[in-house]
Amino acid sequence: MDDNTRHRRVTSSHWGAFEVETDGTRIIATYPFAPDPAPPAIPAILPAAVHHASRVARPAIRRAWLASRDRTGRGDGDYVMPPWDEALDIAAGEIDRIRKTHGNGSIYGGSYGWASAGRFHHAQGQVHRFLNCIGGYVASFGSYSTGCAQSIMPHVFGENFLTLTYEVQDSYATIAQHTETLVMFGGINPKNSMVSMGGITEHQTAGWFDRFAAKGMTRITIGPQRGDAPHGCDWLPCRPGSDTALMLALAHVLETEGLADHTFLDRYTVGYDRFRPYLMGQGDGTPKTPEWAAPLTGVAADTIRQLARRMAATRTLITLAWSLQRAEHGEQPYWMSAVLAAMLGQIGLPGGGVGYGYGAIGGIGKDFKPIGGMTLPQGTNPVTDVIPVARVADMLLNPGAPYDFNGDRRTYPDIRLVYWAGGNPFHHHQDLNRLHQAWTRPETIIVNEPWWTATAQRADIVFPATTPYEREDIGRSPLDEYLFHMPQLIAPVGQARDDYAIFTGLAERLGVGAAFTEGRDAGQWIAHLYDGLHARGVAAGVAVPDLDDLRTMNWVKLDLATDEQPKPVLRRFRADPEGAPLKTPSGRIEIFSKTIDSFGYDDCPGHPVWLPPVEWQGAATAAAPLHLVSPQPGDKLHSQLEAALADLEGTRPETILIHETDAAARGIATGDLVRVFNARGAVQARARVSDDIVHGVVALPTGAWLSAPGGNMDTNGNPNVLTRDVGTSRLGQGTSAHSALVEIERMG
Repeated sequence: MDDNTRHRRVTSSHWGAFEVETDGTRIIATYPFAPDPAPPAIPAILPAAVHHASRVARPAIRRAWLASRDRTGRGDGDYVMPPWDEALDIAAGEIDRIRKTHGNGSIYGGSYGWASAGRFHHAQGQVHRFLNCIGGYVASFGSYSTGCAQSIMPHVFGENFLTLTYEVQDSYATIAQHTETLVMFGGINPKNSMVSMGGITEHQTAGWFDRFAAKGMTRITIGPQRGDAPHGCDWLPCRPGSDTALMLALAHVLETEGLADHTFLDRYTVGYDRFRPYLMGQGDGTPKTPEWAAPLTGVAADTIRQLARRMAATRTLITLAWSLQRAEHGEQPYWMSAVLAAMLGQIGLPGGGVGYGYGAIGGIGKDFKPIGGMTLPQGTNPVTDVIPVARVADMLLNPGAPYDFNGDRRTYPDIRLVYWAGGNPFHHHQDLNRLHQAWTRPETIIVNEPWWTATAQRADIVFPATTPYEREDIGRSPLDEYLFHMPQLIAPVGQARDDYAIFTGLAERLGVGAAFTEGRDAGQWIAHLYDGLHARGVAAGVAVPDLDDLRTMNWVKLDLATDEQPKPVLRRFRADPEGAPLKTPSGRIEIFSKTIDSFGYDDCPGHPVWLPPVEWQGAATAAAPLHLVSPQPGDKLHSQLEAALADLEGTRPETILIHETDAAARGIATGDLVRVFNARGAVQARARVSDDIVHGVVALPTGAWLSAPGGNMDTNGNPNVLTRDVGTSRLGQGTSAHSALVEIERMG
């Protein structure tokens, strides 16, 4: 493609499919994918991002590390640029030194699954396969998005949280047919549903809400922002961090007014007899009444009573956004929502009960015949150490220190080398100044990365990686009906290589080249993995084209339609709890968990309780009076494409939403440059004044690249400079980003 002829081909991404126009050497434009009813605007910035000056053009090694293995200067930007072979030799030698001197248990394999929608060039799979081939690595459990829920929900429903989310919950079609009242804690935001792991092609969330409205369904969004649900939903403003208190008050109304379904509780749950005394205040002297909850939540007692009565009188689906468990004690609202749904007695009924993560990503709520995706085998990891993903800074800062996790007493490993590919922890992680400090502890940090992100800037060895548009791949999400051939659209920018080529070079130098490649190049791996997908499709009666045909077609919509069938697990359980028990110890929904109770955690006892966060509006101080929430951005996925977005006039610093009363008290108007700060750090932001947010709360989206080294004010507006780096509890050890207090002042 070097003849200056313009070409247009479709490709896929985590935010969906789109057409890409190239001129033989560059991406020059993108266009919406015609079958998508609501295509996102994200791809518009792609041409500028792919060819941005911040691309890593050549292998780079930090000069001070190369000279003396200096760790303290990470982030100073002084690199030498050796040829590829020399850089690979140095990296392989260092990896070999570390594993021979300290063992593979001193290597941390950091990654995240959002680097590419392509199924072979999946950075997480590539780096983990490589590290397993050389003897293993310390792995991580869970995700920043759902790590807390992944720990608590198996105790409650007996299902892996991701299985519960994708395979057990009702589809939007079932909700449209059966639900009368939709109660959304944290909302269902079409902005967030623009993305999905592996891609979502037909963006339908907003369209489903139009159908809900046309049907006359009552739709109530509960949370600090009006905009967390589609236009037309009723908004019940609620303080962040107080959802458990509101649910307890709703439960109190159900119990005291005779609206709780005790027949359901007796047959399908265990432990209500242990929970009820707490609900009624028999142990602590505090009945969890609407009057008790009102000052905690900001929701009037009469409003709570009316909502409880409506939920009991109608087919009600309670939904929870993923954001609720990304806070201190995030286990509690997730557990309590299951208790509340059980008290209503509607779990297992079509359109009733409780659901988690609708709107968090676009794939939740779809209903079709599953045939799976394509996965590069990662092999077996001989190292058994696993840490909760959000505890990486704790691990680096405290080698050998004990910690608790989900009933286990563990010890943080002594990490000497970090290899990161396909992720930007200086976007995802909390208290980034603390992470910056932790990043000085390992002896060596190696990163594969297309752009000079804050993570790449803090690495000792940086390998320039291709973007998905510079290599061939297959796009196939298990949550989508579409299958894509993702052609190589342009030649690699600069000297970039794909992760497979980088790891092949390292594996050969470390004597495991044959084990890593199995004798296949990238094209042969793609064909091999595709053969497996093709075979599964044929076995399921789905017409999947062969690979050559798919290359010609570019994309195909697979016939995965299925007769509307109830989701099986909870339906079968409701019909026959003895014959189809849940996978909990009791076989039932666990309102009280003997297992969790046996852990002895005061921050997550044996049944749901109200545990206020250390930082929330109820604990506001004069120095930090405002509760900060950090929603997902609407203009990109996490921090991807940020380099080009930040070039657009008026986009940086990031915009912070503030209530008009809070703004007036500080002399702030829309458009003003403001300083947002607390004891952990400070960022700049651009104010937007509105009554679409609860008084005392501010919202600053994630995704801005960290601009400054530790301790200095971030001028781009990255909220994770300000957020708390503590676990949700000793049970979940998830991220607690949404438990943070700040102050704001006008600048200039």
